[in-house]
Amino acid sequence: MFSRLMPHEGNFFELFNAHAEQISIGARELKQMMTEFKDLDARAQAIDIAERAADKITHETIALLHKTFITPLDRDQIHQLITNMDDILDLIQDVAESVVLYDVRKVTAEAKQLGEICQMCCERVKIAVSLLSNLRQPEAILKTCEEIDRLESDADRVMRSAMSKLFREEDDVKHLIKLRTIYDLLELITDRCEDVANIIEGIVLENS
Repeated sequence: MFSRLMPHEGNFFELFNAHAEQISIGARELKQMMTEFKDLDARAQAIDIAERAADKITHETIALLHKTFITPLDRDQIHQLITNMDDILDLIQDVAESVVLYDVRKVTAEAKQLGEICQMCCERVKIAVSLLSNLRQPEAILKTCEEIDRLESDADRVMRSAMSKLFREEDDVKHLIKLRTIYDLLELITDRCEDVANIIEGIVLENS
């Protein structure tokens, strides 16, 4: 009796897509912040707006999960997916806030490259999420997840090179600490994108 009164399925895929769109917005702003390095406060504000919007979607998703009797995916997978997606935007926000709060005056070519990789990873997260509602085409989803994995490996290589160069060439200790923090956060964004890709791969393999 009680189960019949609870909603079935729910609009989880719509919520995933809405959240992924906010990730995409935040990643584009982050890339512009890193590559152009101007209008920093405006970029940070735009990222903050995207992060708050994504937070609301996350809360809505979890609330719906508690109210829905039959879900289109495993309940734990839904929770893991939306929370890991939210982690991506939290880290994007952390980068933007760090650039502004630490009064970073310039960024390196490596930071710009990491920003570009982050943006590419986030765009592929958006694509993979958009394909989840149709698990009859697993190849396209798995291919996108593989691309995220490759980009995360690229970020690791850039990170190692950046850290080596930083400690060899940067004499200003304060600037070194600031850049190291930025590098770490940028690389963590790609790690979280890979986490999302791994969750999506698990969903696909279990349901195909």
